[in-house]
Amino acid sequence: MAHNAELGRRGEQLAVDHLLGRGMTVVERNWRCRLGEIDIVARDGRDTVFVEVKTRTTHDFGHPFEAITPLKLARLRRLAVAWCEATDAPVARIRIDAVAVLAPTEAPAMIEHLEGIG
Repeated sequence: MAHNAELGRRGEQLAVDHLLGRGMTVVERNWRCRLGEIDIVARDGRDTVFVEVKTRTTHDFGHPFEAITPLKLARLRRLAVAWCEATDAPVARIRIDAVAVLAPTEAPAMIEHLEGIG
């Protein structure tokens, strides 16, 4: 389990670096409430972006994006609403993005970013 937690933290940091490189601003990481957790909350211009990060070392169990099921997407929508209600941050528009990190132990990581997944 420690390996998975470490891999997850590494993937989230790579995702943050990717988002910052695209000119986005990270507002919050690992925000939790009774409904669950949002990996990253960011701003992209006027958009408040809720980012789900999925990290894998191989494709043995499928592409990381395959782990974002319709049920998971529905929970992300509820979490986005909960975050908006719990904070005083101004929100013009919201967007849910996904970042897939493929981080093999012996090679550079590859990052894919899908905007507006739901």
